[in-house]
Amino acid sequence: MTLLSVNINKIALLRNSRGTNVPDVSLAALNIERFGGQGITVHPRPDQRHATYRDVEVLKPLLSSEFNVEGYPTRDFLDLVCRVKPHQVTLVPDPPEALTSNAGWDTQTHGAFLKEVVEELHGHGIRVSIFMDTNLSLYEQAARTGSDRIELYTEQYAVRYPTNPEAAVAPYREAAIRAHTLGLGINAGHDLSSLNLRYFAHEVPHLLEVSIGHALICEALYLGLENTVQLYLRQLV
Repeated sequence: MTLLSVNINKIALLRNSRGTNVPDVSLAALNIERFGGQGITVHPRPDQRHATYRDVEVLKPLLSSEFNVEGYPTRDFLDLVCRVKPHQVTLVPDPPEALTSNAGWDTQTHGAFLKEVVEELHGHGIRVSIFMDTNLSLYEQAARTGSDRIELYTEQYAVRYPTNPEAAVAPYREAAIRAHTLGLGINAGHDLSSLNLRYFAHEVPHLLEVSIGHALICEALYLGLENTVQLYLRQLV
């Protein structure tokens, strides 16, 4: 079964807009677990505009499900996750000023750097995933970094899905097969929603985990958080 990890950055963004603790990010995370969510994801950025480094420290001892922390591997970020020791760290190539993740790693260019980072995280017992596009020429080098998994960057799938689902999913199916043959586990995330998730999960083999935030939190405004989490879980059955 593919696990659902809920990214709660947008809840933190709403909290930060008023400078209070409403909504309570920790309470939201615990409720997501109670509603059936199998993991919590946060992506603390250097400007702290949504999930913060402090959120990472507070959430880790509270959670009973998998805790996944995404981020670009600056020294400050690595110091944080090596201290807190989440279950998984997902490395993304975002520059500090990026609005949201918009590309996978170029493992040809950054392979040696990623290998050093992965070794450091493994030294603290942390599973590592690296954010990847569907460019298969980069996958052997991705495996050489020592990463445990890749996370497929699914924005292009979401964009193409409404007009041609099969053409949209085909590169991701091929990428998952290639990654699996290289010994890499497969996660996925970015712009997955209740409209396109079921098809993706059924068509992409070896899919271990999806990380979904923006669409799920937006739908929760209309349907409620409990109903929405369970709606997404049903797409993965």
